Amino acid sequence: MALRAVLFDKDGTLIDFDRTWYPVMARLAAEAAPDDPARAAELLHSGGLDPATGRFRAGSVIAAGTIDETVDLWHPSLSGARRQAMIDHFNHACATEGAACAVAIPGLSGALDALRDAGYPLGVATNDGHASAVATLDRLGFLDRFSLVMGYDSVPDPKPAPDQLHRFAGHVGLAASEVVMIGDNVHDLQMARAGGAGLAVGVLSGTGSRRDLEGLADLIIDSVAQLPHVLEDLGRK
Repeated sequence: MALRAVLFDKDGTLIDFDRTWYPVMARLAAEAAPDDPARAAELLHSGGLDPATGRFRAGSVIAAGTIDETVDLWHPSLSGARRQAMIDHFNHACATEGAACAVAIPGLSGALDALRDAGYPLGVATNDGHASAVATLDRLGFLDRFSLVMGYDSVPDPKPAPDQLHRFAGHVGLAASEVVMIGDNVHDLQMARAGGAGLAVGVLSGTGSRRDLEGLADLIIDSVAQLPHVLEDLGRK
């Protein structure tokens, strides 16, 4: 079946994960461990930061999980209304500071324009919150390129469940098998497989390595900037 739409992960695929999220998560960790820099560093490490490289590990809570999971990891004693208030606080920080710190992957604008000009409806499926994703894309000037933006809170079950893929396919009036899913993390490709995406593309611009992705991806590229050329070549075959 022809490939007719593209669904993107956000962090590590559209934006530079470490440059965008390190300052935000470092501040939230410091807030969780006031006047205790060593404890704040431990929280960042538990969330996935490799102190030797300054990068977040593939598959870690911060790299691939949801805000709820980070809150539960860093504030395990909270429950009920207090837990929800902390989740809301984290979501607000991500929507404001995450957007302010966001750095786009080089070549992203040209790639999105090329795909849209070729007739592909575009969407975003992220385990970040919906408000944060919208704020980030808006701040970078890319929001109007996407027909649908979904966060972990936009569907009953976020990645690696197939809910976001199926919602996007329905939104654009296509079968899931007509959708290309592209992402930098195992969760992205697991969603593609679980949801029956037509093509699962791994990208090496984020936290996932080739070894992480190769068992699930139909193909692996260095950057989303290459995707228009890849799809053009596939269309000729």
